[in-house]
Amino acid sequence: MSQSLDLLTVNDTPGEYPGSYYASAARPLPPFAPAEGTLRADVCIVGGGYTGLSAALHLAERGYDVVLLEAQRVGFGASGRNGGQVWPGQRVDQETLEAKFGEAAARRLWEISLQSVDLVRDLTARPEMEDCTFHPGLIHADHKARFVPETRAYVDHLRERYAYDPIRFIDRDEIRAIIGSDAYHGGFLDENAGHLDPLRFALGLARLAVAAGARLHEGSKVVEITKGAPARLKTASAEITADHVILACNGYLGGLDGQVAARVMPINNFIVATEPLSPERQADIIRGDYAVGDSKFVVNYYRFSEDHRLLFGGGESYGYRFPADIRAKVRRPMLEVFPQLRDVSLDYAWGGTLAITMNRMPHFDRLAGNILSFSGYSGHGLAMATLAGQIAAETLAGQAERFDAMASVPIPRFPGGPRFRTPLLVLAMLWYSLRDKV
Repeated sequence: MSQSLDLLTVNDTPGEYPGSYYASAARPLPPFAPAEGTLRADVCIVGGGYTGLSAALHLAERGYDVVLLEAQRVGFGASGRNGGQVWPGQRVDQETLEAKFGEAAARRLWEISLQSVDLVRDLTARPEMEDCTFHPGLIHADHKARFVPETRAYVDHLRERYAYDPIRFIDRDEIRAIIGSDAYHGGFLDENAGHLDPLRFALGLARLAVAAGARLHEGSKVVEITKGAPARLKTASAEITADHVILACNGYLGGLDGQVAARVMPINNFIVATEPLSPERQADIIRGDYAVGDSKFVVNYYRFSEDHRLLFGGGESYGYRFPADIRAKVRRPMLEVFPQLRDVSLDYAWGGTLAITMNRMPHFDRLAGNILSFSGYSGHGLAMATLAGQIAAETLAGQAERFDAMASVPIPRFPGGPRFRTPLLVLAMLWYSLRDKV
């Protein structure tokens, strides 16, 4: 197996965090030295996002000797650039999962998702997280009136069948009292869900992993993996021999493994941060410390930072290069929802690369007896990717129940092979984008 990350980082300066609001507000960690020479480890982790850092932490806490290799900086990819929303549930709703896999399997997937939120909340309470605060409360907002009865029925389903009481339906009047926009017709509020600063969370995971004894190396792009017992990994300046390997690359996998790449596709998403708003103006946008995600296929999602900036995400692109003017791309959907922000300046604009699967379920896979892969979180990864690291650790320790539950979900290959799947995806996304507008 070999990889090239050049195309996947074409929008970035190697070894530097993007010019995001998060990077400007975070307290950075000193760089971790690149891997050098010949190294030996019980476990080698490829990727320094949520999955890799969480796996390093939980493995080191179990006593494993862990080496983590990150091509850029820890939290450099989607883990340090996303909307910061922590949702329970899978990316696919429970009723669909019940229909596809049966009630018992769907219930197990639901339980695992709740564990992912609990884990994030518990981790933010550790001292090493420092200034990363978990803020409870997420709103799903329906942008079409015809979606509202289905949302109400789904809330009833979760409350009655799953005893999930933190969620409640909100009607048109209430959602417009909370969100200062005429764009929405109803939705739900989930007070078990929440939001946080995603880069601060990633850096906190890195501090925790180091404190537990994991060895982290930045600037260490893996160029080759040779399967075997043990496996061997190569970077430009090191060769690592490890009994186990965990691939935690998500949207930055490149060509490192064809089996995963056929099922996991990188796409780009974009966020802006406004200038700080006055308390009165902030209350005119969102009343209460809630984050919001709407019902569009290409989701609009937004929340306020702790220094009163609106962080608004919207718009996607396919292929490798970001659009030339990210501000303009995101300003359009932002003003469709909040036209009253027309005079507000956008102080930051950035993009990031995530990974989706055909059926929007995470891809957990055992590529060989000693090689595990976790990816394809499909925009729902802050909590699930963090839990994936914990699941990786328990799986290597011989407790594979949760891994098997997630890995049992079949993930189809994208059609057409590498040359054609991006054009096919673009056509599909254009169709869904038109459906959002009709």
